[in-house]
Amino acid sequence: MKSSEKIAFTCSECGASFPRWSGQCPSCGSWNTLEEHLVRAPAAAKGGAAAPKTGGHRSDRVPTALNRVSEESEARFLTGIGELDRVLGGGIVKGALVLLGGEPGAGKSTLMLQICGYLARQLQVLYVSGEESIRQIKLRANRLGVDGENLKVLAETDIYAICDLVASSRPDLVVIDSIQTMNLSELSSSPGSVAQVRECTSLLMKTAKGEEIPVLIIGHVNKDGAIAGPKVLEHIVDTVLYFEGDKHFSHRILRSVKNRYGSTNEIGVFDMTAEGLKEVLNPSMMLLDGRPAGVSGTCVACNMEGSRPLLAEVQALITKSGFAAPRRVSTGFDYNRANLLIAVMEKKGGFFFGNLDVYINVVGGIRLDEPAADLAVILAMYSSVKDQPIASDVLAVGEVGLTGEIRSVSQLQARISEAQRLGFRRVIVPKQNLRHTQLQPIEGIEVVGVGSIQEAFKAAF
Repeated sequence: MKSSEKIAFTCSECGASFPRWSGQCPSCGSWNTLEEHLVRAPAAAKGGAAAPKTGGHRSDRVPTALNRVSEESEARFLTGIGELDRVLGGGIVKGALVLLGGEPGAGKSTLMLQICGYLARQLQVLYVSGEESIRQIKLRANRLGVDGENLKVLAETDIYAICDLVASSRPDLVVIDSIQTMNLSELSSSPGSVAQVRECTSLLMKTAKGEEIPVLIIGHVNKDGAIAGPKVLEHIVDTVLYFEGDKHFSHRILRSVKNRYGSTNEIGVFDMTAEGLKEVLNPSMMLLDGRPAGVSGTCVACNMEGSRPLLAEVQALITKSGFAAPRRVSTGFDYNRANLLIAVMEKKGGFFFGNLDVYINVVGGIRLDEPAADLAVILAMYSSVKDQPIASDVLAVGEVGLTGEIRSVSQLQARISEAQRLGFRRVIVPKQNLRHTQLQPIEGIEVVGVGSIQEAFKAAF
């Protein structure tokens, strides 16, 4: 450890700092809140001169007038995977620090190796792994069809050695797999701890910004998103991507939750195959594939993921309960929101669910977080209660209020266009949208405006 550095333990609750660790914070009394971190003392002024009384560091930099800042677009590297470029906002920016998080086995390492294989055709790429040996990386690369002289692999966990190698060899792109295996020798904690993850990422950030080299970091999270995973890094990196997907399904969803260089609402859809991750150019068709016809309790919703409309099937099963307290189960749809819609159907729709179990499921393992899916859930529950099927070419879009009204949604034109492209003939939409939105007529689509759930029931059947 350098003489200008020391170890300290800071309480995550009150912020008090101590030279030694203890189970209970002496300041606020909280348990297990002291976290190890590295403290670097400020460098002394040159020539032994005293530091300025302002307490800041001397700098030769001067501010620049905003109107003199260049407006040229930043240089980006295309990854060769259209879905990934879409989520990143057009490619990887030079000097960017990108974090790819997800549960183990989601396909993060596979995606990174595929990116390296494409970029190595023209650029120098360094792939650093702390989890696999070079031979293991080679075996996986052979399976994915990745090869090339410009792709360098390294099995190393010492973060100082990695940063020194990046600074000396200056590759065009660096991949770290994974940040939980990286180690800073000054810290006594084990790799993967909060202190190790934070300090190693900070060193990688300095390297990325100082050398103008993009660095892609893989980070693991557990089911509850423990703080030792990527959660602690989100404020450090430029872009945070999360791989979502159920292990029982082959498709994966790549979602952007933070992006300084693009939209945070875009998603990319991939299919996990034996040859690696394949792009899904039409995810709506994939999610609706195999949808049963003439069956009650199902309706199609349209969710906007950034600029992309995504159609998904909502299923509801309402049956007599065998329990004193009826069950409420929701998969892919917010549980509290589902209970709210059940209460609306009881109060404004005239139904009684006190002795009925309610099961709601979104097919395909995706989540519908947008309120625009409310109407489809309501209609699916109504269809199940009445045991009357909704026509397979009907799509419902709308937010349901507590008084049973259907409220307007955004980007209705894009939703209707997607429905027409997939063969739907009837779209139930909020009446408010038809009053205040100038929709372009679409051939073969009947748009029906409804103002309440009662009107929606009539329109659906």
